Amino acid sequence: MAKRITERQRLALKLDALNDSEVGEVLDYIQIMETMRRAANTSGLWEDDLVAMLADAHENKRARQAFEWEAVRRRAERRAAALPTRT
Repeated sequence: MAKRITERQRLALKLDALNDSEVGEVLDYIQIMETMRRAANTSGLWEDDLVAMLADAHENKRARQAFEWEAVRRRAERRAAALPTRT
């Protein structure tokens, strides 16, 4: 009976097939996920109910996500500009 690969093994196989630039983009995406997870975990630390409510507002979550995406886009542009061009 054949063993099924786990999701982690499947991810590792896909990462091996990526070039360095693509791996950098995946790492940027993981950083976004970690940032959002930290923001979700720290939301319980607010002492002021109004501040907590505003921090959890849908618009603020979307704004944080858009800010993170923009930061990743800028990093990718800088990385692309730093790559030597082929002629």
